[in-house]
Amino acid sequence: MFVGGFMSAAIVGLCEIEFYLSDVSSLKEKRGILKSMLIKLRNAFNVSTAEVAHHDTWQSAGIAVVCVTNSSRHAQQTLQAVVSWIEENYPQAMITQQNTEILI
Repeated sequence: MFVGGFMSAAIVGLCEIEFYLSDVSSLKEKRGILKSMLIKLRNAFNVSTAEVAHHDTWQSAGIAVVCVTNSSRHAQQTLQAVVSWIEENYPQAMITQQNTEILI
């Protein structure tokens, strides 16, 4: 895409992840886990994060993780590293579904 005299090479990687939180017994506990996770993901991977689904269900959660780069390979690697990091650091958040898209 040609924008303002510059060729745009922005590639957006999007990963939507759904979790089952079996040990969570309240929305407050769920929000604490998610808030911690999302902040740590932002700091560790320089990505944008948000809770996007299951806001009022305490044992389910849905987040979105987005990265912007100039390489689809880098976007894919970053998002896979995010998923691996979540699995390693938040075993109580069992990933039930994951969808990754690279938007060119």
